[in-house]
Amino acid sequence: MLRKYWIVGIIVILSLLLAGCGGSEEPTGVVQVTVPKPTDTFAPRPTFTPLPTATPAEAVEAEPTAEPTAQPDPTDTLVSTETIPPQPTEPADTPTPAPPTLTPLPPPPPQKGIRMDSPEYGIQAFLWWRPEIAERDLLLIKDMEFTWVKQTFAWRDIELEKGQFDWSHTDHIVYTANQYGGLDLLIRVDDAPEWAAAGCKNPGAGVIQGPPNNLQDFANFLQALVGRYEGRIRAYEIWNEPNLRREWCGRSPSPNEYAQMLDVAYSTIKSVDPNAIVISAGLTPTGTGPPEALPDDVYTRQLYQAMGGSSNGYFDVLGAHAPGYKAPPEVSPAEGARNPEYGGQRFFVFRRVEDLRAIMEEFGDGDKQVAITEFGWTSDPIHEAYAWHRVTEEQKADYLVRAYQWAEQNWSPWIGVMSAIYIADPDWTEQAEQYWWSITNPDGTPRPAYNSLKQMPK
Repeated sequence: MLRKYWIVGIIVILSLLLAGCGGSEEPTGVVQVTVPKPTDTFAPRPTFTPLPTATPAEAVEAEPTAEPTAQPDPTDTLVSTETIPPQPTEPADTPTPAPPTLTPLPPPPPQKGIRMDSPEYGIQAFLWWRPEIAERDLLLIKDMEFTWVKQTFAWRDIELEKGQFDWSHTDHIVYTANQYGGLDLLIRVDDAPEWAAAGCKNPGAGVIQGPPNNLQDFANFLQALVGRYEGRIRAYEIWNEPNLRREWCGRSPSPNEYAQMLDVAYSTIKSVDPNAIVISAGLTPTGTGPPEALPDDVYTRQLYQAMGGSSNGYFDVLGAHAPGYKAPPEVSPAEGARNPEYGGQRFFVFRRVEDLRAIMEEFGDGDKQVAITEFGWTSDPIHEAYAWHRVTEEQKADYLVRAYQWAEQNWSPWIGVMSAIYIADPDWTEQAEQYWWSITNPDGTPRPAYNSLKQMPK
């Protein structure tokens, strides 16, 4: 028992001693350990991957969180600018946008008189359906130092319905020619639309085109055409080869009807553009009579009779066609009639024009000029109707140059523009008879005649 009390006493004494050594601070080097209760668990401490420090170039839009993010106080100058939206600044004066730049139309060419130099140099081209080819061919003509371009403006391709016009092709042709400068336009106007000349467009029956049923429709068209291009087109040729049935709606050619057309066309054109030259239609040199045709000299005489013996109020310049056929350009009509090799007729020579000129003088019209709106020679070996009078490409080149020289030396001052044929249509092939009259190939490469005409003194 005594031993038991002794042990208890020792324990009490030790407890008192430990209590007496305590203070306000724990002794250095002593670590307090808390013994966990049996119910405590040792959950691992969560770890956090630190966010990278963002730079302005690397800043990205934060992913949305479940809790809305407190917006920074805009007055807190210590908040990083990376988290503050850009502050609005004073709006700058916004300049009024400049209007789009429009390409101005080239100025109209200088006004020229009705009287032409003797001769003036022209050529027919086909500028309608291919704008890029049109520019190429106009430059070819300009490079020849020719000053006239003949182009057909088919009425049916412009006034598609009565009063509804498509000017897209004509605008490009006229304005491009004006832009290049030094190029006068001779526009052949023909080919009435179906609504104005019903039934005339019938190639299967050999009918190609014809006059309108109502000449007022033609006047209205000319008023619109000339009004649009006043001062930009120098000359208008009224119709084409009306001495052929196929050009007169399948009817026998009628100089009386054509005189009425000229009367309407002349007064309309002059009322809009007094400086424009009105040229009568070039006639086909032919000896065939009605109803298929009317010889060009007979037609010219009857036309003067239908005009009352004077062309005043009908045309300024007489139009003529002058293909050379087989004969060189110096061969006279009388010699052509005597020589079977040349066709044995007066009209089978380039100088047939002299017969028409004599009729003009007979009716007191000697003061007016003649325009040759088509002339040339063919090298056609394919088509029977033309092959008999074919020449070589070298002969064609020589004859064309000599034709201009003959006119200058013998027909001045009454000869005006002389328009050769053709700068080739880009779509022609050897199967087209026109291909063989041309002085260029459809791809624009020159034939001998082009080079000779380019080098010819003018």
